[in-house]
Amino acid sequence: LDVSGSMAPYARALMQFGYAAMSSGERVEVFCFGTRLTRVTRSLRTTDPDRALADVARRVHDWEGGTRIGESLKVLTDNYSQAAALKGAVVVLCSDGLERGDPLLLASQMSRLHRIAHELVWVNPLKGTTDYEPLARGMAAALPHVDRFLSAHNVKSLEELCDSLASITR
Repeated sequence: LDVSGSMAPYARALMQFGYAAMSSGERVEVFCFGTRLTRVTRSLRTTDPDRALADVARRVHDWEGGTRIGESLKVLTDNYSQAAALKGAVVVLCSDGLERGDPLLLASQMSRLHRIAHELVWVNPLKGTTDYEPLARGMAAALPHVDRFLSAHNVKSLEELCDSLASITR
């Protein structure tokens, strides 16, 4: 979940999506990133959603900062690629794709993640805006490696995201 400054209007809703995913009955890992990757799975395991979100906010030190998606994905793939957390998983990446780091690193890490995962889903809240085109260098670098490119700009689009994820067969 991208918690950078450009994602601030969507961060709480997407964090609630991550919290809800934890109660799906599936094995779920949740990570936040801005300029660095932070695993927040343990914080989201509580039964109190407000407490969970408050704990995540305390643990994620780069909330509303910059965006280095490629570097964050490198940490993810380096540390979790052989673990059950990624291998054969449905990976949902929520970000507007406004990368401040190296787009070539992002492309290489997306390619690597795509090979490891069963399915790679990119959720971008900007996709729901009129006339949106994925021209940001991060989105352009990532899209060739994405199986599903979905929106997350309102409740209806989040419901459609849930339906799309439920339709994935393994």
